[in-house]
Amino acid sequence: MKGVIFDGEQVRVVGDLQVRDPGPGEVLVGIRAAGLCHSDLSVIDGTIPFPVPVVLGHEGAGVVEAVGPGVVHVVPGDHVALSTLANCGTCAECDRGRPTMCRKAIGMPGKPFRRGGAELFNFASNSAFAQRTVVKAVQAVKIPKSVPLTSAALIGCGVLTGVGAVLNRARVDRGESVVVIGAGGIGLNVLQGARLAGASVIVAVDANPAKEAAARQFGATHFVDASAVPDGVRAVKEILPTGADHAFECVGSTRLIRQAIDVLDRHGQAVLLGVPPAAAEASFLVSSLYLDKSILGCRYGSSRPQRDIALYARLYEERRLLLDELVTATYGVEDFAKAADDAHHGRVARAVLVFGE
Repeated sequence: MKGVIFDGEQVRVVGDLQVRDPGPGEVLVGIRAAGLCHSDLSVIDGTIPFPVPVVLGHEGAGVVEAVGPGVVHVVPGDHVALSTLANCGTCAECDRGRPTMCRKAIGMPGKPFRRGGAELFNFASNSAFAQRTVVKAVQAVKIPKSVPLTSAALIGCGVLTGVGAVLNRARVDRGESVVVIGAGGIGLNVLQGARLAGASVIVAVDANPAKEAAARQFGATHFVDASAVPDGVRAVKEILPTGADHAFECVGSTRLIRQAIDVLDRHGQAVLLGVPPAAAEASFLVSSLYLDKSILGCRYGSSRPQRDIALYARLYEERRLLLDELVTATYGVEDFAKAADDAHHGRVARAVLVFGE
């Protein structure tokens, strides 16, 4: 079968990948579509250290082909969107409804793939850039067949992360103000999360003025072209003179993390979603935090995927959540290099790889 692998030096699209059968509590999924997230590119450029060789991809949707013993919530033929959380379901964090904090869901890749005589790691317990993948049952969330799989694929990372950061982590309330720094795939989902939450002023900030139309479509009430202003903080405060209730940094820049803190009003929250290099350090004025400002980390939108993916699929069916509009372009898996280049240069909100049966 086809798949996209990274061996530590180069990315290759191969046609001789194999995946094992599902074991107890596992599901074999035939991938139909997979979004190309910057986290995949961050593995390739070394920003996210990961063992190799690895089958990439982590934002996928497809059709259940087989289930292992003990799996009862999905059956062959079901459509599913995949999460990256291979959480155990039994630890204290899972019991509290915080699966993103389950230690078994973080940094424990398996090797379900083979190519020739070599075993390959899965990425983010998922590896959606393969025609078939094996995941834990908890990662496969049944969705209505009315949701196109090219759109459903994006729920499993970009939507969970962006919308979840607003609703689950920041808990934005009606009438509050929100600043979103970076209007890429994650930023657009933060924007529509703020819209769903009932925020009154939603400011998108991006250095690419071409992103304004999409930002407004997803919920921005204002747009700041960061390439045209010398001081982004001042430009935001012309819109929100006392500052914002919430600011989301979606780029992964330590300079922009500082800006996210500086644009806050009293009691404001800066939520960090972008991924800078692992050893990066950010600075800020400590004195500013004594106005009850907060800096919040956020992993995977603080989501509960079995609940949230089903919710977002329903909101899509009700035309309250935009998914189709996130899909800028689709590519055959053999065109991965072009998809990666388009994503790297910001030409797409989301590039989606499509697979045949």
